[in-house]
Amino acid sequence: MMVEEENLEAPKEAVIEDESESKKGCCGCLWTPIYWIKMLATEMHWSFVLGVVIVYGISQGLGGALARVGTQYYMKDVQKVQPSEAQVYAGITSLPWIVKPLWGLLTDVLPIFGYRRRPYFILAGCLGVFSMLLLSMHEKLHLVFAVSALTASSAGIAIADVTIDACVAQNSICHPSLASDMQSLCSLCSAIGALIGYSISGIFVHLIGPKGVFGLMTIPAGLLILVGILLNEPQVPDFNYKQVNLKFLDAGKAMWTTLKFPLVWRPCLYMYLSFAVSLNIHEGLFYWYTDSKAGPSFSQETVGFVLSVGPVGSILAAILYQNSLKDYPFQDVLFWAQLLSGLSGMLDLLLVLRLNLKFGIPDFVALVIDEGISRMVGQLKWMPLLVLSSRLCPSGIEGTFFALLMSIDNAGVLSSSWGGGLLLHILKVTRTQFHNLWLAILIRNILRITPLCVIFLVPRGDPDTSFLPAELESKEETAEASEAENIELVALVNSIDAR
Repeated sequence: MMVEEENLEAPKEAVIEDESESKKGCCGCLWTPIYWIKMLATEMHWSFVLGVVIVYGISQGLGGALARVGTQYYMKDVQKVQPSEAQVYAGITSLPWIVKPLWGLLTDVLPIFGYRRRPYFILAGCLGVFSMLLLSMHEKLHLVFAVSALTASSAGIAIADVTIDACVAQNSICHPSLASDMQSLCSLCSAIGALIGYSISGIFVHLIGPKGVFGLMTIPAGLLILVGILLNEPQVPDFNYKQVNLKFLDAGKAMWTTLKFPLVWRPCLYMYLSFAVSLNIHEGLFYWYTDSKAGPSFSQETVGFVLSVGPVGSILAAILYQNSLKDYPFQDVLFWAQLLSGLSGMLDLLLVLRLNLKFGIPDFVALVIDEGISRMVGQLKWMPLLVLSSRLCPSGIEGTFFALLMSIDNAGVLSSSWGGGLLLHILKVTRTQFHNLWLAILIRNILRITPLCVIFLVPRGDPDTSFLPAELESKEETAEASEAENIELVALVNSIDAR
């Protein structure tokens, strides 16, 4: 067994040695990311890396950027809704992310035609293709059907996300030392995809309109179908579908048993509160900086370019976390990230009050700085939460439990969106009236700092610390030995069998 474990680590050591030799050259910094990705592909199978690139980079990153800008202009110019209403509708379209545990349970316990993951990628792609075609081809789609189509598209992305998350969570258990690397890969793919998507989003909205952008969104959705076709997954032979109900009950009991431990529910509570109290008022800001009278009246191309700065901040945050912060205790990183989140929000206040002009800073430059810093701080807060979530997942239901933890975060985002819409409504921020927008920003910034009062809920351990109780860890070892068929990829099955 010891020999086999050493053999498992041999590819990683060989890759690292090759990487070290490459670094000796003057272009070593350019080769480092390539060898890093090669190391991850060697350790966890190339199909896992491909799935991460397509789901996070193309579907959520590039496609999410196009969808965000397209949806904002669609609601503002086509459906002509108020900013507070647009904020509520944005929350409705995020509802599929709240029920991520359901998608996780289905992928864990209900294989289709003998496969646990591939059919769900195909289903996700089909949902996205059909809903985007409806939005792009219908001339006068009723608001109810438009929101329903956007929600269906969101459901497709959520299903693909939870399926690839199951791979991430399982790999975090099998390779705990690479947990931060996997989250960095996910974040970098998402950020680079978003950078490209935002850079071209304004141009496409200007040239072909919001509905034309929805038509382009069928391409990322189609690639999800490709992931389902190419994924290297073993087929489950002679699956007994009569046991599905029992497995659902067992998974529910396992999740409830895990959640009852203070080391699990306490950080979950912090995750929800940190997102929920940070009210989302972005739609009000969007309506303001595209308004020709009260705001700077940015064009569609300018909006897309400004938003493309955000992913640059996310990339810098991912690099900073990977190289400097990943070994620090979770509590310390989250404390400073939460504090900086509240302080960075003051940049919005300076912009709306036009104080930047008094200092000679143009609106465009001020908004670029605001977007870059805000996204960087937000990513620094998000990454340790992702790593912590992956370390809280018990084996056997890792996909489902990771989805549960992410749904808690998304429930916080939903609360933030609806709370922000309510705040905009109370302060009477409309399509043309922005007198109280500064007050909404100030209230949001104060609320962003309040989670520091409950920062003690987060454990002080680092990413290499095991947070699960001893009895759950013993169950994990038993599950890994007896239920290797639940693991997503062939390489992972071989790794577990070797143990």
